[in-house]
Amino acid sequence: MSERTAARLRRSLADHSRRIVDSGAFTATVFCLIAGNAALLGIETYTGVVHQWHGVLKAAEHLFLVAFTAEILLRAAAHADRPGDFFRDPWNIFDLLVVTVAFMPFARENATVLRLLRLARVLRAARFLPQLRVVIVAVGKSLPGTLSFLLVGALLLYVYAMVGWVFFADDDPEHYGSFGRAVLTLFLLMTLDGLGDAVRAGLEISRWSIAYFASFVLLGSFVLVNLLIGVVINSLQEARELEAGQDHPVPARPAAADDANAALRARIADARRTLDDLEASLEPSAPSRR
Repeated sequence: MSERTAARLRRSLADHSRRIVDSGAFTATVFCLIAGNAALLGIETYTGVVHQWHGVLKAAEHLFLVAFTAEILLRAAAHADRPGDFFRDPWNIFDLLVVTVAFMPFARENATVLRLLRLARVLRAARFLPQLRVVIVAVGKSLPGTLSFLLVGALLLYVYAMVGWVFFADDDPEHYGSFGRAVLTLFLLMTLDGLGDAVRAGLEISRWSIAYFASFVLLGSFVLVNLLIGVVINSLQEARELEAGQDHPVPARPAAADDANAALRARIADARRTLDDLEASLEPSAPSRR
């Protein structure tokens, strides 16, 4: 088989597979399979049902695995003419890993790993829900900003825990008797849980403790939380713009059209230069005076 014939066959396979993958019926079928797999996982949490219908549930699991394998093969066949494009989509890589690892011996022999892999299939529903996909992308994009938030929050907890241990350890050892207890107490106060009881207990020790609790709540519960919300909202906006760009990609200009346009521009420039030379040669000489 010649290389040209093989390329033609790959292009034909990709075109037929792409029509199937891009169809609404295929999308609806795969989404129903994911929902059915999620329902099967929920049913298997009931011991009585598992004992009674063990064979049926096992067969259903094998059918789901076969169906998901056929799906990922169809998606790979849709990129038969350009195999590299298949791996440019993170969802394709995720789907391939979820399906491939299920065939590995260590996964087949370990029930816990197999359940986790089957649970990962449920996450694939995000591929067919644009809004959920936007949220997941936004969470990923917010991770660098979240790391900075965690560092600032850890520094704030450290400083206030040490201050709390210094001033309240002797009078309230249950909450501030050690650095670990002080951190746990302040972490709960950051969620405003038990703030009233903590303030009353602090006022019994010293009236100046109100400044300690007020400043911590202001920085921890308002400033830091609002900072985190701002990071997430910014990442959500970026994810929406990215999703919109993927839904409405800018069509690429073919190389042949670019070459033709460049040649046309060169010919126009040559014609202009020729006209300028002709105009200069035909310019009438100034009339002589009598």
